[in-house]
Amino acid sequence: MERLRSSPLHANISTALDKHLESIHAVQARRKDEIVNASGRQRHGPPRCQDERVVLALAAALRALCLATRKVRTVLWCAFQMSLPK
Repeated sequence: MERLRSSPLHANISTALDKHLESIHAVQARRKDEIVNASGRQRHGPPRCQDERVVLALAAALRALCLATRKVRTVLWCAFQMSLPK
């Protein structure tokens, strides 16, 4: 889009993309924690209190990813509209 406009896009666009990528990485990390916790539970018997914390952390990361996705979709739509010829 920057090539179409022949000028750089607003800084908020790259910031929103960076936050979206960070959110993706956070969800991936929380999901790995959940998998490790679930595999450890099968070996050691009854569920632990940490199971709830791991699931809640994953839910919070997914919520943050959802919000970041909405924002990045809006930002990319705006960038696309700005790059269209007049």
